[in-house]
Amino acid sequence: MNRLARAALAALTLGLALPAADAVAQAYPIKPVRMIVPFPPGGATDIIARLVSDRLTEMWGQTVLVDYKPGAGTIVGTEVVAKAPPDGYTMGMVITAHVLNPSLRKEMPYDTLKDLAGVSLVAVSHIVITATNSLPANNIRELIAYAKANPGKLNYASPGTGTAMHLAGELLNTMGGIQIVHVPYRGGAAAYPDVISGRIELQIDPMQASMQNIDAKQVKALAITSLQRAPNAPSIPTVAETLPGFNVLSLSGLVVPAATPRDIVRKIHADVRKALENSELKTRMGGLGMDPAASDTPEEFDRFIRSEIAKWADVVKSSGMKLD
Repeated sequence: MNRLARAALAALTLGLALPAADAVAQAYPIKPVRMIVPFPPGGATDIIARLVSDRLTEMWGQTVLVDYKPGAGTIVGTEVVAKAPPDGYTMGMVITAHVLNPSLRKEMPYDTLKDLAGVSLVAVSHIVITATNSLPANNIRELIAYAKANPGKLNYASPGTGTAMHLAGELLNTMGGIQIVHVPYRGGAAAYPDVISGRIELQIDPMQASMQNIDAKQVKALAITSLQRAPNAPSIPTVAETLPGFNVLSLSGLVVPAATPRDIVRKIHADVRKALENSELKTRMGGLGMDPAASDTPEEFDRFIRSEIAKWADVVKSSGMKLD
């Protein structure tokens, strides 16, 4: 076959393939879709996943089933996504731990950049530091003073090692010159009873998962970890008001297996963006301390993941944060 004939055949093949690919994307999904959450039910990531999955279910006419796979600082659940068939029927929620784990762990069962593809950022959430009501500290200044007077005697719960909440606690230790011991749980919801009862003195968790306990006065809010106060809870001060420059937010997004066809990735992304523009969803997220934050394109979210991995690698190294 001469060069001209080969070129003609290639063009014909491409012309046939593109409509077929478009048809697959237009038909997707034709069966239920799994959304893997790397935590147990009841925590902040679960809340976000259910808000988005409910909206996608309405849009697609197919059930988006939230499937819980907790453990190992989100690695158990994310591994399920990385090793799933790349057909668009398995997606996974990821949080800040997704970009922290490559710096924290020497060995992982998947390659964050090679085995997974970003779909979109979904939400940015405020993080709150709460304390058991019996703790004799009502703000960060008093907490630092108490911790210095009682080194190593205070504990803080987080939803798991390598999460943004874990990082916030270690930064508080570093910037405050204190020694509060990290106690990782398999999701924030599992820690609430221990903090309420006083078995654990402190908890660091996304605000949307903590507000019910704060409003019920079962725990007291000491501070949020972002630079600015949260619009839905303006009475809670920031850590930065005591320790200038302190800033940690919890990020949530969606990923799929890396080999998932790009036309399907783009369809999921477009529909997630539509879901996040829904006024009812925005209202519900805002009331829980979350800001919807869709990426412009899947490629933008991939670039964001790469840049965050590089940024947090420097923070992990300088803070001396270690795995438990």
